[in-house]
Amino acid sequence: MSQKWIVPVISGFLIVVLALSAYRDRKQASKMLHENERLVNENRDLQQRLTLSSRTAQQIADRKDMQQQVQGQFVDRREYFRKNWKQYISVNTGDYKTGFLGGIKNLQITVRNQTEYPLDNAVVKVEYLRGNGNVFKTEQYTVHNIPEKGAQSIPASNSRKGMKVNIKLVSVTSQPLNFCWAADKKVAPNDPDPWACVPAK
Repeated sequence: MSQKWIVPVISGFLIVVLALSAYRDRKQASKMLHENERLVNENRDLQQRLTLSSRTAQQIADRKDMQQQVQGQFVDRREYFRKNWKQYISVNTGDYKTGFLGGIKNLQITVRNQTEYPLDNAVVKVEYLRGNGNVFKTEQYTVHNIPEKGAQSIPASNSRKGMKVNIKLVSVTSQPLNFCWAADKKVAPNDPDPWACVPAK
């Protein structure tokens, strides 16, 4: 074979090889695209099934809740808060100041109410203590209108003596909650709802 045919033959061979390689690449790319499309469709179908299952489960739960409500199996919310009031009602003081030789200033009393019902009032006892822990004096304060899921604060009087304070709830009342609690209230040991102002019939 003469040299003048070598270059065209080699060129033709290279063209065929490149054409075959490009065909394989396009075929592989097309296959990958189809595979990706299939995975996307499967994921979309799976997401739709999960959403449908979630809705179905929620509907079943809602129906159970309604059935329990109709059958009177729910614990009354107010009764629940009355029985567990210590988890939802608390009292504390702010960052009051003490003098170098004693004395208390800027004392704030804050009653917190995490129930779903407002409190009419809360009576709070504040003990002003000397450095040795003895009570210097005791005062009572009434905090009114504590909102549901909120708090109410009032200022307490300053004291010329004392190094710290001790604070306690004395009583809490709420007509919306039907709640009448007092530290000195005597209740029957078998009373299932002792802090209700008006017992359930």
